[in-house]
Amino acid sequence: MIKKITIDQLVPGMFVHQILEQKGALTVTSQGRVTSVDVVKTLKKRGVKTLAIDTEKAFTVEAPSSPVSVEKHQGSSYEQPVNSKKVSLENELVKAAKLHEQGKAIQKLLLANVQKETPFDASIPKAFSNKLVESVDRNPDALLCLTKIREKDDYLLEHSLNVAILLANFGKFLGMSDEEVQDLSYAGFLHDLGKIKIPDEILHKPGRLTDSEMEIMKGHVNYGVEYLKDTDLGSPLIQAISEHHERLDGLGYPAGTKGEDISQAGRMLAIADMYDALTADRVYKAGMSSQKAFSILMSDAPARLDQSLVQKFIKCLGVYPVGSLVLLSNERLAMVLEQKASPLTPLVKVFYSVRNSHYLTPKDIDLSVDKTVSIEKAVIASDYKIDVNGFFERSVSVG
Repeated sequence: MIKKITIDQLVPGMFVHQILEQKGALTVTSQGRVTSVDVVKTLKKRGVKTLAIDTEKAFTVEAPSSPVSVEKHQGSSYEQPVNSKKVSLENELVKAAKLHEQGKAIQKLLLANVQKETPFDASIPKAFSNKLVESVDRNPDALLCLTKIREKDDYLLEHSLNVAILLANFGKFLGMSDEEVQDLSYAGFLHDLGKIKIPDEILHKPGRLTDSEMEIMKGHVNYGVEYLKDTDLGSPLIQAISEHHERLDGLGYPAGTKGEDISQAGRMLAIADMYDALTADRVYKAGMSSQKAFSILMSDAPARLDQSLVQKFIKCLGVYPVGSLVLLSNERLAMVLEQKASPLTPLVKVFYSVRNSHYLTPKDIDLSVDKTVSIEKAVIASDYKIDVNGFFERSVSVG
């Protein structure tokens, strides 16, 4: 029997058949068993007002040994906790690719809400950020590979997603708690929402910004922070987001915060944000190699960036970061797939002959085992006028 109730009447043990009334920009369309009071709280946060329950599917709630969400049914958008187990890069890449696309879609939706100044359901990007961390737990290299796959017109969508991925890896590397890593990744995912308020002619200007244009650009931080203050994000997250352009010498913006007044999360966000911006391909310029970006980060430390954190960030990513391109001693190009014990001998996928200027059948080589070939230097795709995106997407599709 289907019965209409209000959200205040919903209790664990009920089966949600349909959401009937909900306020807010993002909608819930799933059905499932309500197994805890946390599920009720989540639905309230999502703006659910009235819903239909199926009384014939009522059940007895047993005390869970760990937090449980709504059990999945067909079409359900609720998620259950996932126990992350270590898996191979090959197995995780396909999942990570789907997650990466989902992240871009969520980022696009959030930016649209900021543009319209309408609220969003914070539980959706929060749950997504948690999924990123779970993927990093299973295999940290899969999502890092995907940070190198860029569409020049999607920079605003991809940048925050990539920063979230970088921070999830960085936080794990530093031994932070799961909750701290999830919050750090979440801050990265939301840190640039205010840029949607910046005029396109300034945001996408290929040349150097004038002083007046730069002042307008700097406003993106406050736009984002003011918007997020109306959400249920905790103040530490909003503080970190507000600090991603602050610098230790006090010459950053928007507040000119300096030294120890900048939180550790803010310092980490500043490093990841700057690194991804430097290595990103844009419509008007090719991204630089990771090695050149590392050099710039180090030149900004310790005066502007936290030197210890910069060094740890570089160590986290490795001399040749996962997803980056390298030229081998046999005149072939390869993508770095996995770090090994020695930072100079990673696992790579060879795919292009520089000597003959043509693609090769992709082949994995563990440089820590095969001593007949070595890395000459790091390179970028534009140096050879090749499309890495197409190659990588094919390699993911075939596992």
